[in-house]
Amino acid sequence: MNTDKYEQILRDRQRELFSRLHKINADIATGRDPDSEEQAVQAENDEVLDELGEVGEKELKAIDAALDRITKGTFGTCAKCGQPISEARLAAVPYAPLCQECASEA
Repeated sequence: MNTDKYEQILRDRQRELFSRLHKINADIATGRDPDSEEQAVQAENDEVLDELGEVGEKELKAIDAALDRITKGTFGTCAKCGQPISEARLAAVPYAPLCQECASEA
């Protein structure tokens, strides 16, 4: 399997997530409006941003693991059963560590 294509896809997504997480952290760090109603809205927004940040962090960890598998030469092989992960699955989820069958069992 030619992993160069997937490595580029993963690195592009990694850069995109780093940028997004930086913006989220900057938004959360902004000062609070003195108006109590506005503070409530800002608090709700911060909760949403925090959740988006957590999802982004999880995806970054999955990307790092996939890049590590590329380095080790195990990318595209299911971590559970050892069978190849289909091109269609990798096209949809390039950092997938499991084939479709094993992922559906988890």
